[in-house]
Amino acid sequence: MPKNKGKGGKNRRRGKNENESEKRELIFKEDEQEYAQVTKMLGNGRLEAMCFDGVKRLCHIRGKLRKKVWINQGDIILVGLRDYQDSKADVILKYTPDEARNLKTYGEFPESVRINDTITFVEDGFDEDIEFDDYISSDEEADSVDAI
Repeated sequence: MPKNKGKGGKNRRRGKNENESEKRELIFKEDEQEYAQVTKMLGNGRLEAMCFDGVKRLCHIRGKLRKKVWINQGDIILVGLRDYQDSKADVILKYTPDEARNLKTYGEFPESVRINDTITFVEDGFDEDIEFDDYISSDEEADSVDAI
């Protein structure tokens, strides 16, 4: 008989998203903490985030959040700053889009922050003047006829 290697049966899986329906209290930043927006997922529990104090930091997703709270590019997070490393931080909390909107209405975020949109690194209107022509030059046409 094979040994069971899982972590439980269907009753465990049934209660997976039990805390999704209840509203949690809005958590504001304290000293040694900062709001940030995820710019790039790096893997291995790490990400790159642009903090709202203007510093880009390498952030580590702490063990309490790993495999329980999924963080994606463009999400608003709360990070704990390190007093001995200014370029690194630890992810404390991920805000839902509703919570992020509430924080923006309270004036916690700068006005330039987009909450629902993913970050686009190309400026708006940057690629509008690119045109593609669908024509074959006489050299390419001769090569394609010879190949047949």
